[in-house]
Amino acid sequence: MTTNLVVTLRNGQSIQGTLAQPFDGTEIEIDVVDRNRKKTLLPMSEVAHILFEGLPAWADGRKPNGVEEVQTTAGDNFRVEVYEKGRHAKGFFGTLVGEPPSNGFKMIFFVKTAVRFRHQEKSLGDILLEKGLLSADKIDQALDAQKALRDRRIGDLISESAKVPKETIEKTLRTARKTDRRNVRVGEVLIAAGLVTREQIEKAFDKQVSGKRVRVGELLVRQGLVTEEQLLNALAAKFQMRFVDLTGRVPTDEALAALSEGLVDRLHVLPLEIEEDRLVVATSAPADHTIGDALRLRTKHEIELVVAPAAKIAEAIERHYRKKPDPPPAPLEFAGVAQEPMVEEEVEDDRESLYVEPDSEVISLVNKILIDATNRGASDIHFEPGGPRQPVVIRYRIDGECLVAHRIAPAYRYAVISRLKILAALDIAERRKPQSGKFMLRLEKQRVEYRVEITPTIGKLEDAVLRVLSATKLMPLEAMELLPSTLARIHEIAAKPYGVILCVGPTGSGKTTTLHSILGSINQPERKIWTAEDPVEITQPGLRQVQVNARIGFTFAEAMRSFLRGDPDVVMIGEMRDAETARITIEASLTGHLVLSTLHTNNAPETAVRLIEMGMDPFNFADALLGIIAQRLCRRLCVDCREKVALPRQSYDRMRDEFLLEAPAECKFPSFESVAVMGPVGCQHCNGTGYRGRIALHELLVGTPAVKDAIRKKADVAVLKRLALDEGMLTLKMDGMLKVLRGLTDMKQVLKVCM
Repeated sequence: MTTNLVVTLRNGQSIQGTLAQPFDGTEIEIDVVDRNRKKTLLPMSEVAHILFEGLPAWADGRKPNGVEEVQTTAGDNFRVEVYEKGRHAKGFFGTLVGEPPSNGFKMIFFVKTAVRFRHQEKSLGDILLEKGLLSADKIDQALDAQKALRDRRIGDLISESAKVPKETIEKTLRTARKTDRRNVRVGEVLIAAGLVTREQIEKAFDKQVSGKRVRVGELLVRQGLVTEEQLLNALAAKFQMRFVDLTGRVPTDEALAALSEGLVDRLHVLPLEIEEDRLVVATSAPADHTIGDALRLRTKHEIELVVAPAAKIAEAIERHYRKKPDPPPAPLEFAGVAQEPMVEEEVEDDRESLYVEPDSEVISLVNKILIDATNRGASDIHFEPGGPRQPVVIRYRIDGECLVAHRIAPAYRYAVISRLKILAALDIAERRKPQSGKFMLRLEKQRVEYRVEITPTIGKLEDAVLRVLSATKLMPLEAMELLPSTLARIHEIAAKPYGVILCVGPTGSGKTTTLHSILGSINQPERKIWTAEDPVEITQPGLRQVQVNARIGFTFAEAMRSFLRGDPDVVMIGEMRDAETARITIEASLTGHLVLSTLHTNNAPETAVRLIEMGMDPFNFADALLGIIAQRLCRRLCVDCREKVALPRQSYDRMRDEFLLEAPAECKFPSFESVAVMGPVGCQHCNGTGYRGRIALHELLVGTPAVKDAIRKKADVAVLKRLALDEGMLTLKMDGMLKVLRGLTDMKQVLKVCM
């Protein structure tokens, strides 16, 4: 086998390179020389799968066992042919099915404990035939019975369960359709006719739904064609699991201590033993991949699922868990934290809680997700429950991109949302309307606020989205990658004794960070500075900072009125949410105060027009305006792995022509020889994405005499933009182009956030 390879780790990071030492699948670590010729020793416990170029000698001419679909815990899916020769205790080899990738990789090694699921593409019927348990006729009969169950009409089920003749039901429906041309709801018509009760209708619908979900294996067992044990044996073969006989099998105390009684009851599983830090767990549902996901998330062990009958699992749970109290929970390991950090809920008011908390399993699970998201720098956490057989998907937004972080067993879909409602002091019984709230946690020494939004979704489920607002440090203006001309202009307008400076952009674009950086540059003992924020994310010594609370009527407008009675020099208002706050802000700037605030608009020229449309007096606003900073955040190239890419002369010329079409006359475009365009590569520091962190793009409109005059005349956006460009403004896209040419980001990321 050739030595070129790609190692994909369980966190999704990929490392390309060559083998430094031979590898045959029995090693506990793999020795790799990466593209930078750096030697790295990777433990197999961190590896999901390894792609090799070419095939090993033993695979030539050897017949594979069949095609399987394999998904790893890194989230990658493969169709592979697995060879008996390539099976090892730590994993197995296979060859990719279909057209190989252009890079020529054909052979793949899967680490067994990093496989989320694998199953043969053979049908269950084919496996039962091969084992000699059933004839083809019997399987065809079961398939016909399954089709009949799935095709049953609701009218037939109502007739069957309510003992109403079919003729009567059909006659009633025909009459209803003649009098009402709209779609007729069968149940409502029959209830109105007095033929059935609502309870009977609901039972018939439940029967129809359960009939559509019935599986062939279940029908074979119902009809007595195979036993449950024979069916599970066939399913174990399909999903490449071991079948175990629990008769006389005694789980080890260490294994029993790894899972609590609540968890084994919820998932209907039985821990059997721990082998080399691999927890072996018996399940009667090998097709349910979310069971393994839940166990991986809840324990500090690797998981191997084996198959056993449901009745024997239930007997073993009763025997080994019911007769003794729950063992103390094992130390939790998550996101590199050896023991679960202290999570302390902060209570913001004295309202007494009138709810009962869910069990400790759910509390611990939610805590672990919050800790993990915070440690990984997520700005938002999305909880997305699926149906009864679908997992709860947990997604994080990191550096502006959503990614799937975890999948939790369906059994948690209600309990997790209820726990979030409890933390945010929301109504856990209300599942029909959206609800908003927030809560504060202390994760060790870090104080984090979470804004919670609960939204009802189809299937009587609810989604939850948490905005993570962790306390951040002050960033100096000089560290914000501002262009020199933009930085000089911001310093100039911030030094003014009075006027308005606005920072605008969408939610999460770093507006508050920019305003605090400006305040930091003018924060001197001789200046009294007040801020009103919701929430207070950044604290600075010397500032008097206030948290507004709309629930008690303490709004931004009320805070502003209070500040003006408190002899301020500078005031920062977190957001202009209404016309009243905007009016007070403008008036304050005209009475000798420097006022900073934010607004949700797309660009700087549009902001001036929008405020006039909100009812601001154009003369007062023009007199008050010092500058408007529009801002966006785009992904930054990882400084540890970015590499220089060749920029074709044609691409450079197009970019230069587009830039100079609108740029101010004094603005120079970098020469072709001086640019250093970089591209993403991917390394362990950026989880293989090629991007780490974000960089701000800025657009600064300064309140020059010409701009002020245009605002007084109520100029439209196009006119104001052209004038601002002539006065030295660079648009967001132009700022992004210059940062692309400096190797800070790439054009793909710039175009994602601005036009």
